[in-house]
Amino acid sequence: MNVVVVPGADGSGLLRPEGEATRSVADLAAAVRDLRGGRAGPPRWVWADTREVYPALLERGVRLARCHDLALTEGLLLAHEGRYGEPRSARAAYARLHGLPVPGDHDAHGPAGHHGPVARQAALFEEEPPPPDAGPVAEVHADQLRRIGATADPRRFRLLVAAESAGALIAAEMGHDGMPWRRDLHDALLAEMLGPRPVHGMRPARLQALADEVAAVFGTSFNPDSVQQIVKAFKAAGTPVSSARAHDLKKVDHPGVAPLLAYRELARFHSFHGWAWADQWVRDDRFRPEYVVGGVVTGRWATSGGGALQIHKAMRRAVVADEGWTLVVADAAQLEPRVLAAMAGDRGLARAAGEADLYRALARAFGGERDHAKIAMLSAMYGGTSGDASKLLAVMRQRFPAAYRFVEDAARAGEEGRLVRSWLGRTCPPPSARWRELVSGPEGGRAARDRGRFTRNFVVQATAAEWALVLMAVLRGLLPDPARLVFFQHDEVMVHCPQELAGEAVAAVGRAAEEATRLLFGPTPVRFPMEAVAVRCYAEAK
Repeated sequence: MNVVVVPGADGSGLLRPEGEATRSVADLAAAVRDLRGGRAGPPRWVWADTREVYPALLERGVRLARCHDLALTEGLLLAHEGRYGEPRSARAAYARLHGLPVPGDHDAHGPAGHHGPVARQAALFEEEPPPPDAGPVAEVHADQLRRIGATADPRRFRLLVAAESAGALIAAEMGHDGMPWRRDLHDALLAEMLGPRPVHGMRPARLQALADEVAAVFGTSFNPDSVQQIVKAFKAAGTPVSSARAHDLKKVDHPGVAPLLAYRELARFHSFHGWAWADQWVRDDRFRPEYVVGGVVTGRWATSGGGALQIHKAMRRAVVADEGWTLVVADAAQLEPRVLAAMAGDRGLARAAGEADLYRALARAFGGERDHAKIAMLSAMYGGTSGDASKLLAVMRQRFPAAYRFVEDAARAGEEGRLVRSWLGRTCPPPSARWRELVSGPEGGRAARDRGRFTRNFVVQATAAEWALVLMAVLRGLLPDPARLVFFQHDEVMVHCPQELAGEAVAAVGRAAEEATRLLFGPTPVRFPMEAVAVRCYAEAK
């Protein structure tokens, strides 16, 4: 059963169960709680944007099994229809249905993605707000179901929509539950690496010492955080540099390079994970980032705050399970090559992907050299041609022709300005007007090859993101209560659970990997091993 939800002010809202009239409820969380255990299984909650509704329900202790997120689904459908980048909000979708002016997404969602009270919710769909009704949401939902049915492979696209919407629930839950984070250990680590916490506006002692060392070497004081001043200092020292990037500085023989690079690495650490970062993102011994589902064009997640996808390895020492609890950490081994093997249906590559170490299994085709097998595979997926890549790609083309042809076809489509899709139907952005200008000019060959490299990898990386998303959606349903997913990064997941449930959580990860593989690819010899370990501290998992 589908239930349309429109949140209102002060915890109120509108509910419209399928086949029934809209009803107003004073306590939305209580009404949702009463409805969530229907006889035919849990309802599918249909709403404009998960971010508007679910965090408030979580605060009231309400967790839901599944939803349909109109905004996320609209984005997928627009891209599939060749209209990537058009406003994807429910308000925009409704306006397109009725030939009304289409508002931008910022207008529809505001900075934090919230709409406000019921009266304003209704105004999302009409210039003059009608009496409060969930009908506009239901109408957009019905249109989306029709458009999903018109895609090239509705079964796959429905799975994509379900996984993307499940991801929205998971992202909200991870932000609500948070990842265990020991602030005392974090502060001790900062003191060890940077020195005592400085007065606001001042550098930590270790950073200042490195800045002083840099100034002493160059014979003049300058700001080592300034790219312009770094370039100027090297020029004044008679050693000009092409840029202040680390790989360019490492090419220079100058005594100031080492302390400058050490300063910049430590400064980055201080900026990304220092005291101010912890003050903002760590609350009640939990790290609570803001995940953005499908924040990257390939479907990978991003963050709008907290930098959860870029946690410094040193910071893993601060991620410690609660007393009597444990962390179950798991990541997929060589995910993208396995995805390519499954998509391409290449028998030889699929046989190798049936092994725990795919590259070692492939090494036989490359003279027994595992590193050569890895270079060839990554070059095929990313379009690399430097060094030994060309020679190794020739071996791959001969030994694994279906896999090689699969990525070559995607690259050719990109070079020709065509769209490519992931396994479930996520569609790449179309070429820009600027690209079309370049491709018809003297630099056309380079522009075409650049886009070909993008589309070559898009089909693999986007499908890998889908596999990971389906894995999480399945795992979420398998975990024994009160175990919770608390972290996700590309192909890695973390579960926080009582110690006595660690074995069940580890087993659930394995079953989820098998089920995700079956749902995407059906019967396949390709294995997607997901090694899970139970640890007290995140640092122990690596």
